Amino acid sequence: MKKRQLIVAGNWKMNKNYEEGRDLAKDIVERLQPSQVIVILATPFIHLNSISNIIKGVSNLKLGAQNCHQEESGAYTGEVSSGMLKSVGVDYVIVGHSERREYFEESDALLAKKVNIVLEKGMTPIFCCGEKLEVREANQHLELVENQIKNALFHLLPEEFEKIVIAYEPVWAIGTGKTASPEQAQEMHLYIRNLLAKQYGEELAQATTILYGGSVNAGNAKDLFQQADVDGGLVGGASLKAEDFVMIVNSF
Repeated sequence: MKKRQLIVAGNWKMNKNYEEGRDLAKDIVERLQPSQVIVILATPFIHLNSISNIIKGVSNLKLGAQNCHQEESGAYTGEVSSGMLKSVGVDYVIVGHSERREYFEESDALLAKKVNIVLEKGMTPIFCCGEKLEVREANQHLELVENQIKNALFHLLPEEFEKIVIAYEPVWAIGTGKTASPEQAQEMHLYIRNLLAKQYGEELAQATTILYGGSVNAGNAKDLFQQADVDGGLVGGASLKAEDFVMIVNSF
């Protein structure tokens, strides 16, 4: 059974042109100190090949993609397959980010297929789940997250599930400057871990990395990461500045 890992993943979203991306990656490499924290750069597709070379040799720095198509190959103009990602050195793939669910109407059933094909290619899915503000205000946030996880992940065998990383991202705290309090984050992370324990057993649940994603920055990362069931962060805007991002990495 794997050991629970500490992870900070930077999701660049649709930012940085080719040269800007190379410069940012080089800056992060220069600032990053050796540690037990796995650091993931989840970049736009245009950067993957060049950044794969830039981070080569830095043992705890990994390459991530922000999405992939659910099919192996075919007539899907504008899409990128899991095999293509694997061929340029991608280690992790974000699946089901709230922006993909919202703007591209990605369903739980579709995300289950994406999880499958990422695993088939030997990469690690970072599976995102989380609620909108109206769901939390209606006190239905625990139920919604439970259903997202059950519908997209619970078809997996234990030996498949142990390769999953989960990222809880309250949609109301993404890009808004609002952050779930450390206590709110811990409550949901513990709920998720208990849910996993019921399905797969306590040992696997305790070994699963659960990240928090929702306006994580250098100022709040330490308080969030101190929570018992918060194993790191999926970082958006703060990952676009090397100094801020490395400060977050050093917050454990």
